[in-house]
Amino acid sequence: MLDNITWLGHASFRIKACSKLIYIDPWQLRPNQEPADLILITHEHFDHCSPKDVQALLKKETVIITTNDSAIRLKGNLMPRRAGFPRVVKPGEVLEFEGVKIESVRAYNLDKSFHPKENDWLGFIVTASNMRIYHTGDSDFIPEMKSLNVDVILVPIGGTYTMDARDAARLVNELKPKFVIPMHYGSIVGSDRDLEEFKKLSNVNVVSKEPYK
Repeated sequence: MLDNITWLGHASFRIKACSKLIYIDPWQLRPNQEPADLILITHEHFDHCSPKDVQALLKKETVIITTNDSAIRLKGNLMPRRAGFPRVVKPGEVLEFEGVKIESVRAYNLDKSFHPKENDWLGFIVTASNMRIYHTGDSDFIPEMKSLNVDVILVPIGGTYTMDARDAARLVNELKPKFVIPMHYGSIVGSDRDLEEFKKLSNVNVVSKEPYK
């Protein structure tokens, strides 16, 4: 099940599902990545919304799903100008693409100002072949997460801008997914020490992947 999920470093992932190739928050990708069928962008910060990386993944049929402010950044950086491109969503919307369901959920900070709730920034749940993969986006452990039923969580552990290892462990211990893959550490923030703390505190299966370079 996890072979189809590739950590590309920081908050970037590539997921293969129902013959679709899905990228989430592509940033600082190596050259010659396979083109995307779907690109999901959680918010407009430079390390999540990278027009250069998005441009490199595009093909004629690529669908981009993101926030309004990210769409403005992409359109202002020589992205193709066609109707409905990118597709702008807010938290709570559900879209389907040939067997893949995309749910947008809230992502925000509780006690810091980097990711305000009023910005309507996003996490995503990707559902395919009865597996629900939850990318939390840049978020703290917020109340809206407690009702989610997911199989795999892609969770930040680096702290500063998001939840830290301790809060991330609280989240996964409460939701009890089958697997959790830590992210958002090892580059801008966070280190292997955060990873070790997260593993120690988590009561679920932690799969720590090496970034695919």
